[in-house]
Amino acid sequence: MKYCAFLRGVNVKGTNMKMAEVCKVFNEAGMKEVGSVLASGNIIFSSGEKEKELKLKLEKAMSDHFSYEAYLFLKSDKEIEEIWNKNPFEKKDNFHIYAFIGSPEVENTLMKEFENASKTEDEKGTIVDHVFYWQVSKGNTLDSSFGKVLGKKSLKDKVTSRNINTFEKLVNKM
Repeated sequence: MKYCAFLRGVNVKGTNMKMAEVCKVFNEAGMKEVGSVLASGNIIFSSGEKEKELKLKLEKAMSDHFSYEAYLFLKSDKEIEEIWNKNPFEKKDNFHIYAFIGSPEVENTLMKEFENASKTEDEKGTIVDHVFYWQVSKGNTLDSSFGKVLGKKSLKDKVTSRNINTFEKLVNKM
């Protein structure tokens, strides 16, 4: 089975990793056909192991090797293609679109946070098949009230996000 591991907190706030070294850790943990997409912690690989066991095994391997508390979220190649295909927002030059990946039901938490946040013009959030999608104007991602949600300690082991363009690259590479 082909997967992508989405690592949380890579190359931000002092947690710097070379993707070649991350791939080496995945190889040493027994993963096959390991490769990276972008420098933001998207590792594609193959494995016959069960997803729940993979998550625990890879988080431990990453934590041990890099001496940090690793969090990652796994999606199969089919799930990645679905996330890409079900993006509800039309691409616009002045906007970013993000998909959030995480633990079960986290999309509902994100929707509540989004509903309670002050929004910029044309900022939108919606859930499609358990995935929270967010559209925000370029330049407002980190300044947005909702954009600060990912920094919450209560969510650090529950969710990560990627620009929708990352999913396009993953679909093309997998």
